[in-house]
Amino acid sequence: MTKQALSAWLDRLHREIEGIEVRQQSARRLQLHVAADALPTLLEFLRGQASYIHLSAISCVDWPADQQFELVYHLWSYETRTLVSAHTRIPREPGIYVSVYDLYQPAAFFERDIHEMFGVRFEGSPDQSRFILTEWDGPPPMRKEFDSEAWVNAHFDWQDYNPPWLQELTAQGGGIAIPPDEQRFSRRTDSHET
Repeated sequence: MTKQALSAWLDRLHREIEGIEVRQQSARRLQLHVAADALPTLLEFLRGQASYIHLSAISCVDWPADQQFELVYHLWSYETRTLVSAHTRIPREPGIYVSVYDLYQPAAFFERDIHEMFGVRFEGSPDQSRFILTEWDGPPPMRKEFDSEAWVNAHFDWQDYNPPWLQELTAQGGGIAIPPDEQRFSRRTDSHET
């Protein structure tokens, strides 16, 4: 996209979507930030008037200090050969947003994954059932407050793994250099905090 074409495109975008923030990452990559209630309008504009017909991913970032989730919609234009990442934030509680399945059918897969891993529910999405963690009984594991070590300790018994071949290797001076108890995250001291 030439600078002149990009400038005209951005002018049109600013007229269509109120309060949009645009950051140009590179010649072929734009980052757009918009309020949650304006995102569906932005996606309609990008698909219908700007040729961003390929939704390559939706990602989610957990911002617990802000009590928000950031949803990022990654869109590709085959016509202009540029990538747009549309960012919006929603409250962590209740963690509900609108599905964009009606605009981009691949959204159903990404929304299902985000629902499973972060607990965000997408109203209007065709399927919010689990597909990876089918027998999972814990909280959404990608939320930042999820303590994987505590969950493992509550659900599994630790066993020493010291087969004869490892005993022999250790006797020869090899094997595990740092015992597992010293490796575990909860027992490490963070040098950045001191």
